[in-house]
Amino acid sequence: MIRKMSILLFWIFAGVVASQAQEAKTCFVNMPDSLSPLLSSVNRADFIDFLESKMKAEVTNNFGGKSEMTELTADYIRVKMSKQSSWQMKLLSVNDSTKVICTVSTVCAPACDSHINFYTTDWKELASSSYLPALPVINDFIAEAPDTADVYGYQEACLQADMLLMKADLSAKDSRLTFTFTTPDYMEKEAAEKLKPFLRRPMAYVWKEGRFVAL
Repeated sequence: MIRKMSILLFWIFAGVVASQAQEAKTCFVNMPDSLSPLLSSVNRADFIDFLESKMKAEVTNNFGGKSEMTELTADYIRVKMSKQSSWQMKLLSVNDSTKVICTVSTVCAPACDSHINFYTTDWKELASSSYLPALPVINDFIAEAPDTADVYGYQEACLQADMLLMKADLSAKDSRLTFTFTTPDYMEKEAAEKLKPFLRRPMAYVWKEGRFVAL
């Protein structure tokens, strides 16, 4: 009886440890410094301590600037790295026992653009194409001009939209990944205004069966 109880307690303890190991805050603190040049391991741990103590989670980063963790849940973290940049991470389930980390790094200068990466929970990089097979393209954000439109103005505006810039956002509440078209923010103001009536809504993806799929 005692032996059975000991085995049961062992597996309960092992389950608790495994669960904690796959919490966002644990993964974040254990992130290799090579993947976090702006934040030291002490910075990352301080973020968690500050937020869990209901304090403003702001630290002086490795470059002497200010960084702030603005959101923390069991599976999501958002950090304002600097005035021009932010970083997000989300834990996503691949199956009942395996999770992956998705990170979004965004820089705004002034138009925002994001870069997405995937990792194991011990920060080994994974092929992004396995988890996000199809990124949006420019035509996903710009609608065809109707016959009644100023075709010349439309074509001129489209020509200026020659670079795809997108801001990606992970949701803290669910498994959505949203892409917002930011190319107009770097275009000339007049061309951006002409293009504005033809812009589609941000594109939303949802995590399904171990990958992001467009809605």
